[in-house]
Amino acid sequence: MAKMSLDDLRKLRDAKKGDLRKREVEGKEIQIIVGMGTCGIAAGAKSTLDTFIASLDKNNLVDSVLIRQTGCMGLCHSEPTVEILVPGMPAVIYGTVNNDVANEIIQKHIIGKELLSGHILDRPAVDILK
Repeated sequence: MAKMSLDDLRKLRDAKKGDLRKREVEGKEIQIIVGMGTCGIAAGAKSTLDTFIASLDKNNLVDSVLIRQTGCMGLCHSEPTVEILVPGMPAVIYGTVNNDVANEIIQKHIIGKELLSGHILDRPAVDILK
């Protein structure tokens, strides 16, 4: 078994602390919920989840956005499905979320605060929001 130097151990510790920081719930009002039922996984949800995680890192959003997994959302025909919760905006479920759409969700919905109308599956009616 290879021995690790003290610097290697410190780098490993810092990397693991960063991974744990991504799982912190406190202080994160924005949520990305990826449907990871068997239907979602078969449709590519694991790749979509990985893209969201990488994009959050790239855009320095790890401390303000919580990413979680859930089971099947009941929209198997449109997997991978992703629910986005942003304060002051309606809760939205996007369907057929591939890697490109995931990056677009980060840029337009999370950062730009605008909805991506082409992939919305479920959005509350305007009268419910008032």
